[in-house]
Amino acid sequence: MGFFDNVGGGTTITDVLNIWNDIGVFSYVIPFLLIFAIVFAILQKSKLLSDKDHDNKAILAIISVSVSLLSLQFDIVSEFFAIIFPRFGMGIAILLVALIFVAFLHQGIGEDNETSKRTMAAIGWLVGVSIVIWSLSEWNNWSSRGGFGFWFSQYFWSLVVLGAIIAAIAFAVKGESK
Repeated sequence: MGFFDNVGGGTTITDVLNIWNDIGVFSYVIPFLLIFAIVFAILQKSKLLSDKDHDNKAILAIISVSVSLLSLQFDIVSEFFAIIFPRFGMGIAILLVALIFVAFLHQGIGEDNETSKRTMAAIGWLVGVSIVIWSLSEWNNWSSRGGFGFWFSQYFWSLVVLGAIIAAIAFAVKGESK
């Protein structure tokens, strides 16, 4: 009988995460902390409400708490975060796989050169924009009202072809300038 057999009465990490989900940690606490931290950092970095002598962190904290609580009022932020962050995790996995394939197929991709940086940036932008579009198209607040999700799903392949044409033109123009 191992040490961990009786720890937590057989509670697994899945059980703990489900309990946290049931009490609202993922729907309210973590979005609150994320929004608070971002608003506080933006206010502090911009020095919008500070004078020359000192930062008034108490006022910045009050504003950040207020914005964070108000943003969670109607569950729109919680629903959106529940859609975008799982896809963000999948996007990171896709980005990692894409970078591994590019490094495998392209000699010198890990070196510090301009082509390597542009290739990595292009892959990152492609995955990032795809995640945002995918998340917005799946978000019920947009798709249920015939908004972006409906429009995007109706014109998906047209947008893919348009994007390929724009990419081909950009590639051709860039090739001519050399």
